[in-house]
Amino acid sequence: MALAVRRLLFVLALFSALGFALTPADRARAAVEAWLSGAYRTNPLEAVSRDPKEALALLERAIRFPPPPPGLEVNLTSPRVEARGPVVVVRYPAALGERTGEVVVELHGDEVWGVRWQPEGVLLPPWVVAPYSGPVFLGVGLGLVLALFRGGLQRTWRAALEAIRARGRLFFWTQVGLYAAFALGAAGAYADPELARLVQRVVGAGIGQIGIEAALRHGPLGLAAAIFYWNFTRGLLLTTALPALLFGVPALVFNLLRYYLLGFALSPPVVPVDRFLLHLPVIVLELGAYNTAVFGGLALLGEVLAGRGYRQGLRVLGLSLVPATVLLFFAALYEAFEVMP
Repeated sequence: MALAVRRLLFVLALFSALGFALTPADRARAAVEAWLSGAYRTNPLEAVSRDPKEALALLERAIRFPPPPPGLEVNLTSPRVEARGPVVVVRYPAALGERTGEVVVELHGDEVWGVRWQPEGVLLPPWVVAPYSGPVFLGVGLGLVLALFRGGLQRTWRAALEAIRARGRLFFWTQVGLYAAFALGAAGAYADPELARLVQRVVGAGIGQIGIEAALRHGPLGLAAAIFYWNFTRGLLLTTALPALLFGVPALVFNLLRYYLLGFALSPPVVPVDRFLLHLPVIVLELGAYNTAVFGGLALLGEVLAGRGYRQGLRVLGLSLVPATVLLFFAALYEAFEVMP
């Protein structure tokens, strides 16, 4: 244990022994000071030589306590405390040069669960977490859906469905294989629930870095806009459609691995059954969207092998993104109202 951490624990124990009641802000301030001094720093590269559980634990700690950027200035005199049941979140105004944000401390009881620098918007553009984002998202989304089903984009929607029908067997087995990867991950969690909980914490810690919390201030529609933006740009385009351009195989392999881990982290052994069932429509819709894009990539490969050319395959891949986007739209709406506190 680092020397600074031992000093922090000693000070906290001394205060407790002397009868002083430490407030969450007191604990959070001490944690920020220790974090700034490098007390929680870890080297994720050390995970390479560890067994899986130790490696995941080390990775989780590295995500929960990312190192403070050089030059970060924190105002420790103005904490904002938010209680969420047994979890308390304490926020301190902070700045890195001209960029403003917060240092966020998460306390689980007496334990410092995490400390991180959260710039304004984090990985989400400011317009995604703006007050107007929710109504604009709903209006544009519903407008596009109506245009696809009954308006001027009907031809595009029909072409997408026809591309799927013409390759129905490939579409069916792509869906079955990818959903099966999720189911295998969920089944594997029964064999080692402890490891599954660790994977769940790693996944949760990673999601915490996105900055979804900023969207929570604008209600379920604002949250839905942020969820859709992230799932569309990172889940559909960047990690599925883009790899699918390389004849589909990279997208297939990546999503098989991703689904297995998600199944491990969202399985009934580590998630209450009622919450799992409530979240199941989100799983079906979001995974179905990515599955459809993977199908488009494999169809691209099929078109090339059949001698019809890369351009024809690229057209099928592009058309597959149309129903995938519709699925993500409805998944984001449902998930936002489901998880909204």
